[in-house]
Amino acid sequence: MTTSTRAARAGLLDAHLTLLAEALLPYRAAEPLLARWGTELAGILVGGGRLLVAGNGGSAAEAQHLTAELVGRLRDERRPLSAIALHAETSALTAIGNDYGYDEVFARQVRAHGRPGDVLLLMSTSGSSGNLLAAVAAAREVGLRCWAFTGPTPNPLADACHAALGGASPDSQVVQELHLVSTHVLCEYVDRALPTALTALAGQAAATAAASPAPPVDPAGPPVDPPGAADRPVADGGPVRAGVEVVVDPAADGRRGDPA
Repeated sequence: MTTSTRAARAGLLDAHLTLLAEALLPYRAAEPLLARWGTELAGILVGGGRLLVAGNGGSAAEAQHLTAELVGRLRDERRPLSAIALHAETSALTAIGNDYGYDEVFARQVRAHGRPGDVLLLMSTSGSSGNLLAAVAAAREVGLRCWAFTGPTPNPLADACHAALGGASPDSQVVQELHLVSTHVLCEYVDRALPTALTALAGQAAATAAASPAPPVDPAGPPVDPPGAADRPVADGGPVRAGVEVVVDPAADGRRGDPA
């Protein structure tokens, strides 16, 4: 008797846990991919990049869970990281759906918010949702990396993305539970990689500053005010430099001190 057959004959909870256990064992092989994604994502986010996430139904809730962990925190205190769940912008979602059709609800937002080097992570149990496939096409046009959490592979979404993690279960509930585990582990790897990513970013900034020569000074050119000169008082009758770099010469029209 197979595990699935025993699950079908058991109570609902036992049946569900049996299916989950059956899927969890092979899912251990996903760790190297989650570790790589977490390390890459940490570098992208501390460098000013952004994670866009989308899904439908229960996968939308999973997507929002992921962005909450990154913008907020998973465990330890750290800087907030930029992550947006595209389905959560309900006014944009419904406007785009109404004007352009439901297949465009994520794709148009990807074109609006995505920048080259950002990451688009899509969640789907079926791997065949038209609006997610359209989002991948838009992301590739813009220059984003495309990742996916899906159900069993191969499927159209996994094939369209640069990389995908598939949950080997025929039960969509179990697949979503695997996605939740993946979300937490991914965030753990992001947090673990942040110190190294921040150190690398600081090193790049220092190297760039060291490689940038100071601009040459032309001795025949106009004098350059030293720092803070704009805040110093000037002699009576001279031009006044305001904080917004507007130069006002009250003696220019011979009516110094008169109201305008």
